[in-house]
Amino acid sequence: MNMKQAIARVIEKQDLSAEEMTAVMRTIMTGGATPAQIGGFLIGLRMKGETVTEITAAASVMRELAAGVDISGLDHAVDIVGTGGDASGTFNVSTASMFVAAAAGCHVAKHGNRSVSSKSGSADALE
Repeated sequence: MNMKQAIARVIEKQDLSAEEMTAVMRTIMTGGATPAQIGGFLIGLRMKGETVTEITAAASVMRELAAGVDISGLDHAVDIVGTGGDASGTFNVSTASMFVAAAAGCHVAKHGNRSVSSKSGSADALE
């Protein structure tokens, strides 16, 4: 399924199968869709209402394509991630806490993204 077909389907309020959603998410995650196509698809999907099948298929593709962190040489590591999207305009405490934990001797795997609703997301703070 290509992006044009996917956008048409969700605008018509038709659910996508797991296979169709997998194809769409793979296109999005590998750079095969324009920002306008991604926006149109996501708005259409939200207006239609996401199904469990669609969310599960999308999450599977994102997990498959996510970059991993090699911790094979470590005895342990902690992951610190913020809640994000709290709409309170709060300070990014999770990124600051990463430095505190690392200073205390912990091996930290930090992940996050750009700000959507706060003053600064992890990616913004670490740039």
